[in-house]
Amino acid sequence: MQKAYGRHTRPPDRVLASAGFVAGGGNAKAGVRSVSGFINYFGADCARAADCAEFENCENRRALAVEPTDESLLKTYRDAFTGSLRNLGYVEGKTAQFLDRVSNDPVRLRELAKELVDQAPDVIVASSILGALDLKQVTSMIPIVFATAPDPIGRGLVESLARPGGNATGLSLMVVDTAGKRLSLFKEAIPSLHRVALIFDPKEPPYNTNVASYADAAKALGLDLRHVHLSSPNAIAQTYSAIAKDGFDGVVAVGITSLLERARIGAAASAEKMPTVVFAAECVPYGFLMSYGLDITEYFSKAAIYVDKILKGAKPADLPVEQPTRLKLVINLKVAKALGLKMPLSLLAAADEVIE
Repeated sequence: MQKAYGRHTRPPDRVLASAGFVAGGGNAKAGVRSVSGFINYFGADCARAADCAEFENCENRRALAVEPTDESLLKTYRDAFTGSLRNLGYVEGKTAQFLDRVSNDPVRLRELAKELVDQAPDVIVASSILGALDLKQVTSMIPIVFATAPDPIGRGLVESLARPGGNATGLSLMVVDTAGKRLSLFKEAIPSLHRVALIFDPKEPPYNTNVASYADAAKALGLDLRHVHLSSPNAIAQTYSAIAKDGFDGVVAVGITSLLERARIGAAASAEKMPTVVFAAECVPYGFLMSYGLDITEYFSKAAIYVDKILKGAKPADLPVEQPTRLKLVINLKVAKALGLKMPLSLLAAADEVIE
């Protein structure tokens, strides 16, 4: 689906930016870079007003098609990104144009990355580190902004957080560092918690699931943590049934699969009356007990700030990688009541959001 804009008979009074949003989802396979979920690209083309007599005929205007996937998430993140740009003075349809493109095919996603680079944009934004790495293979000149990237130094995306070097910068995820706190909050919510199932798709890369970090944290808290592989989305209900029969007290869902399959996981958790904790706030309304982690939506808003700075002349090499300063705790009180749990007042007071 493409948005159509009317003709503008005068040139825009500031930078004309055209952005394409490309997203894909799927399970990881060896050698496949579009692993396990969102690999999104925002491509932005800019032309000074003097180069565009009319917006409609501007040669730098890019038209990208749309193939919808997880529409609710895409809309949430896209709205955050475009809304932030709007607050920075970019007007959609006048000084800015945002066209979406979505694919679940990893090969097609790599093609889309090359297509964006071939269009010679001024900046491209990748929502994941995998997207950024794919883009860096295609271009060493066009600025790249990554919206969510765990361990960008270790993955070779930047030289350092303070001085990224090269053509990429953006926001770094603190996935590893939040595992212990997430388990600690789970234990605070349910003092009797002992046996915990850590469910994840084994096909996801280790930096997505951080299994080792959870193991260390569980040991420190005296929890019996067991790994439970989620072989496919169709196996979610069966997996939860087995977890309940095995006498587990709760579940921690990790990896991008828990976000993409939040509706199925939430339904299974509710059906088996199994308290489940996750990293993403977007999951909680679907039947999860609580979440603790980064505010991903805020990351997309902040990615727009990087784009704005680059469009105004800043170089990615000189823009420090930002680390998260705000972690979000969301509690689903409705789920807690259904499970017969009385959430501690101290925990409810600390929550950023309580769903009633």
